Amino acid sequence: MTDMDTAADTDRTAAPGSPDELAWRISSYSGANSACVAAARRPDGLVAVRNSNAPERGTVTFTSAEWDAFLAGVKDGEFDDL
Repeated sequence: MTDMDTAADTDRTAAPGSPDELAWRISSYSGANSACVAAARRPDGLVAVRNSNAPERGTVTFTSAEWDAFLAGVKDGEFDDL
């Protein structure tokens, strides 16, 4: 990894605004078993994902294209074996 890669990763994960200000969405499939993954669209267009039971652990961010590709894979059953 180069210094450029590190800088790009840092810039991409630095949220414009607090995660507490985002409109987090949790799947209705999360239920009572505490399997809560939350996602929110940031003001800069990136999608942030976090464990809603441990928001202090931070977020992972994805571009819209990355998020769309992931969701398409989920809908197509590509991750059913995980």
